[in-house]
Amino acid sequence: MCRDPIRLHPRNLLRRLVLLLSLAPGLLVASAAEARDLAVDPDTLLPVELATVGVDSQTGRPIALLRDPESADVVPIVIGTDQARAILMAMQEVDVPRPMTHDLMVNLMRDLDAELERVVVDGLEDGTYLGMLELRVPGEDEPRRIDARPSDALALAVRTGSSIAVAPEVLDADRPFDFQAPGDEEIVTALGITVIEAREDLREALGLPDDEAGVLVSRAESEAARAGLEQGALIVEVNGRTPETPIDFLEAVGATPDGEEAELRYWLDGETHDITLPTDVPVLPDSDDAIQA
Repeated sequence: MCRDPIRLHPRNLLRRLVLLLSLAPGLLVASAAEARDLAVDPDTLLPVELATVGVDSQTGRPIALLRDPESADVVPIVIGTDQARAILMAMQEVDVPRPMTHDLMVNLMRDLDAELERVVVDGLEDGTYLGMLELRVPGEDEPRRIDARPSDALALAVRTGSSIAVAPEVLDADRPFDFQAPGDEEIVTALGITVIEAREDLREALGLPDDEAGVLVSRAESEAARAGLEQGALIVEVNGRTPETPIDFLEAVGATPDGEEAELRYWLDGETHDITLPTDVPVLPDSDDAIQA
């Protein structure tokens, strides 16, 4: 038997609203009391570079790949579908007519003169990754740390150029994965270089050679840019290997011998160039102290 929907008299509805509002301060206090500290000593955090996002074909879950320059390993972090899309949109520099959620957060930080110094993945508890934002607020000596999901934190980092750090236990976690690009357009960042597949239409538009395999540079920053690498270049070799896909590029960078720089050969404007780049996480422009959000 179907029951008629319960209808509240306006006076009773008003009473309930007043009750909820009276409880709101207590709810806010409880929420503030649940704020947490970093799960590890901040001095033990290790810098990493956000390489790409995709899907673990074994589980079907979206993952972000973090490049550890010390071990040359690529570490998967499970993230949400919406956050994976947000990260990809930022990596591909997709313009949106109205600010999405993470764009709104960046706008709020900017208007409040807050600087996002770095984002942190500081722990792994019961299969769940812990994240933190470190914000620099004017007039305060120490950064504010705000609990956050790592996926949201990474989406903010890629928008602001903020550094990323992770706890050693996150890097040491043995999590096998089978990476699969989220769509037809694979995109990868390593050494401050963002590369995409050199499709036929892009080769034709940019006048790239048809007989040279490689990946196309969509953005170059830090040491790579200072070495002359720029958008539209075709990377044809990394450490003697020819990368045919963006993931090939990431793997070739990871094969750089310990203590040595990565050796790159690229084609640009009809000429071939050879450069070497450190495998450290690159310091992006104006990020020595903090990145203005």
